[in-house]
Amino acid sequence: MTSLPLSQLLLHVATAVQAVRDGRSLNDALARCPAEARPGTQALAFEVMRKLGAAEVLRRRLVPKPPPPFVDALLLSVLALMWPGEEQEGAEVAVDGARYAPHTLVNQAVEAAKQRARASASFVNAVLRRFLRELPAQVAAALADPLARYNHPRWWIERLQADWPDHWQALLAANNSRPPMTLRVNARRGTPEAYVQRLAEAGLEGRVAGPHAVVLAQPTAVQRLPGFAAGDVSVQDAAAQLAAPLLIGDGLPAGARVLDACAAPGGKTAHLLELADLDVTALDSDPNRLARVRDTLARVGQRATLVAADARDTAAWSQGRPFDAILLDAPCSASGIVRRHPDVRWLRRSTDIPTLAALQGELLDALWPLLQPGGRLVYCTCSVFQAEGRQVIDAFLQRETGASVASERPSPGHLLPLADNPGEGHALQPGASPDGFFYALLTKS
Repeated sequence: MTSLPLSQLLLHVATAVQAVRDGRSLNDALARCPAEARPGTQALAFEVMRKLGAAEVLRRRLVPKPPPPFVDALLLSVLALMWPGEEQEGAEVAVDGARYAPHTLVNQAVEAAKQRARASASFVNAVLRRFLRELPAQVAAALADPLARYNHPRWWIERLQADWPDHWQALLAANNSRPPMTLRVNARRGTPEAYVQRLAEAGLEGRVAGPHAVVLAQPTAVQRLPGFAAGDVSVQDAAAQLAAPLLIGDGLPAGARVLDACAAPGGKTAHLLELADLDVTALDSDPNRLARVRDTLARVGQRATLVAADARDTAAWSQGRPFDAILLDAPCSASGIVRRHPDVRWLRRSTDIPTLAALQGELLDALWPLLQPGGRLVYCTCSVFQAEGRQVIDAFLQRETGASVASERPSPGHLLPLADNPGEGHALQPGASPDGFFYALLTKS
């Protein structure tokens, strides 16, 4: 995974874990990590995030009084990495091809402590060695706590129990798994079937998983993907690939005005332009994130009008011109993509959900008047929470009773990141293993 000593990686992992516990995203923390340490740190940090609940329970059992923040983060990191899992063979911990014996993790954690908190090195050693001595009993006792058993906050567990009483345990387990690497083949450059052959010629294995989707047997660096730099293919989950075809439907006229609201990082914007000749406005409130849309479009050889603005402040950016179609990929909890962003569950709070749902409703109310009569609006979120999907749309349809009435058309509804993917219907092939999403298609009468 890396030639750096494990103690150095554990230093960076603990720093990242401390950042997440302070409310910063793991991506931001990893961006601050030295380039040579980033791949190994990311692999270990992702593993820690998937087992952080168990580590929290263990640390409280072993050390009831929290130690200083960095020491606490280091202990949590190593306890998470030593937590027994089904994927581990024997007593070793395996992370992305690197294998670590538990005693090696302890020794290297002590070395890491000596570099950042020397006075606590003996304490770290004593706590971790006690855990190894008492491992079966400590693990059994910890599993009595749902935080350790499911590695999610209690409020998250309870919300899934209420929203998906038949699937909540499977959803929690899916969040702790590793996601597939799914590609979107540029419809202007080829087909998924042809691209699978290109992969085979490059020594990579993939299979068709949708009208434009290919799932790799094993994740790989994008530099190895044939034609990636030329824009022949992009990385995009199968669920996210439903947005553009759903908005275009049976076809939009050439040059139709389309708004992609909350467009960054630009995957859906690019997909729209790969499928049809459209006049697309890509809107995002963050100029830095909007730059990613520009880069994405440049790689696939497409153009759009880029606008940095709050979508709700339509007077500031819309110029009063209506759109034929609107894609609203609304800000949300990201509860459907936890397997890709395992820190999300630890960053979110239960109070975030009603706040986000209110924002989603405000965006719908603001953008709906910009839609032409007869036009189409696709609302989507990468969330499995009903409060950010079905309930938002039902509330909007209750409000929208004026002359320009909204009507809901057949659409995927809630998609769940499960093998059998229960939901309200979808257009994905079996085994696509999509992220969790919600889709609703509205038309204006």
